[in-house]
Amino acid sequence: MAKKIQSTSSTNPVRKPAAPTTGADVVVQCLVNNGVDTVFAYPGGAVIPLHQAYSRFRDKIRVVLPRHEQGGGFAAQGYARSTGKVGVCSATSGPGAANLLTAVADAKLDSVPMVVITGQVGTSFIGTDAFQELPSTEVFRSITKHHSLVTNPNDLTRVMNEAFYVAQTGRKGPVLVDIPKDIFNATIVPDYDAPMNLPGYFTPMLKPNPDSIQELADAILTAKRPVLMIGGGALYAVDEVREFVKKTGIPVTSTMLAKGIFPADDPLSLDMPGMHGSVYANHAIQECDLLISVGARFDDRITGNIKKFAPKARIAHIDIDLSEINKIIESSISIAGYSNDVLKALNKIVKPNPKGLDAWTAQIQEWKAKFPFNAIRKCDDILPQYAIRELWQMTRNQEPFVATGVGQHQVWAAQYFKFNQPFHWMTSGGMGTMGFGLPAAMGAKVANPDKLVLAIEGDGSLLMNIQEMATCYCEKIPVKVLLLNNQHLGMVVQWEHYFCKDNRGNTYLGPIDNPETFGKGDSLRREDRYPDFAAIAQGFGWGSRSIIKKEDLHDALQEMLDYDGPYILDVAIPYRENVLPLIPAGGTFEDTIVD
Repeated sequence: MAKKIQSTSSTNPVRKPAAPTTGADVVVQCLVNNGVDTVFAYPGGAVIPLHQAYSRFRDKIRVVLPRHEQGGGFAAQGYARSTGKVGVCSATSGPGAANLLTAVADAKLDSVPMVVITGQVGTSFIGTDAFQELPSTEVFRSITKHHSLVTNPNDLTRVMNEAFYVAQTGRKGPVLVDIPKDIFNATIVPDYDAPMNLPGYFTPMLKPNPDSIQELADAILTAKRPVLMIGGGALYAVDEVREFVKKTGIPVTSTMLAKGIFPADDPLSLDMPGMHGSVYANHAIQECDLLISVGARFDDRITGNIKKFAPKARIAHIDIDLSEINKIIESSISIAGYSNDVLKALNKIVKPNPKGLDAWTAQIQEWKAKFPFNAIRKCDDILPQYAIRELWQMTRNQEPFVATGVGQHQVWAAQYFKFNQPFHWMTSGGMGTMGFGLPAAMGAKVANPDKLVLAIEGDGSLLMNIQEMATCYCEKIPVKVLLLNNQHLGMVVQWEHYFCKDNRGNTYLGPIDNPETFGKGDSLRREDRYPDFAAIAQGFGWGSRSIIKKEDLHDALQEMLDYDGPYILDVAIPYRENVLPLIPAGGTFEDTIVD
């Protein structure tokens, strides 16, 4: 018989109804019971009852109306990524559900806890190709951690509690709950403490193997050139990571999703590894004799050619997900478990190498001096690196939350905006989804209303979800957007330059009669920019400004930061500027392009 798990949803007092209530009210009460205070929800025919229920819970849950379901999905991610809590979004059946696909797939790859509620046609119409019918559980099956189609209203409390439990235990991820309209309308007497039924879901019970932890402690004791590589899975082990580094003195490299877990300004920080990482981080991985990976999945953008990755190292892999261990890189020490549990146990017994790591850290400092990660060449135009560093220097004491779109601006932001705290950096890592930045910042600002929230965007990426500017204005969500505008799909142009003999394949975003003038030094002109983002922003009720001169940057950034409401600063940058360093796909450290 399947083991039944007692509900753990009672984080808020449960409202026990004195009389039967609707399925829709049960769903919203379950959200309240699980500590939800915000939902990003777009209405439609199949979820009219749900939105009527939302309206009856206005004193407990804020409903933010995005202008596209994908925007709502990314906003829920921004909420989750900036808080560590479960993000919640909902949409109607058919196209509403389908519009959430990209945001859900993105959350799956980056292990973001989300509960996604979709409406469905009435149970009697399922399978008839009814109006706005989509077999959502089948469509979402491979991109969710768990999914349920509710066909019995008495299952609602169990399924909702299971959704929150699965989303935030083990390797976190998105869970889909698909609910037909007649289930929303059904009248039931709910049992909010109904036990969960999750046969086979054992990941949360993983306990780290003490023998493997001792083996790793022994390896650390003798390692002469160790490196710690932390990934997004270490976000919930910040204190343990920092204690481990303090005890051992091991240098730390942080993947793109791990920024802020270990302070960027610490001398032992190696910054980011991989395709666009620091030369010294990649050099250290190339030369280390022990590589300890915590909560990282050895993504191809980190490893490049896996046969030549960390060729001199013994690999130790700590991860909550058993399927990730030995999936890409063979490890000699494998520890399955929560990263905080593993590091707590390790910190109790670990001792630093008695001979010290002075020679190793000195070598790393030499690489840092020879290959500085944040050098900015002199240029009369506004370089994107310069703009991002200026924004970071102006806001660093406020410890802002920063979201990005995807492209060159994303990597420049990862390189030049420094973080000393976790959960303050939000970007689409595994899926690399353009259009992520603005709605993610929107969700983060809703979750952190008293904090500064920035979005660093590119012109191509911003256009993907520009409709959320309406949401920010109407819902009074004052995000600040730094738009790095080069009129091109910059990252693809960069690859065209290096690997396609500079041949353009539909990567210019401006008027077709002017594809080669924008972004060439002295030929930068305001009239070359299309569309006029400042005018568009004003149409949405935002504050805005466009600049092209370097001497205007500081004052324009200050104007953006001081503005009482959402604001976009459109900055013209040269389109020939490349993201460097660059290791070509499938390449090795020896293939690094630095100039």
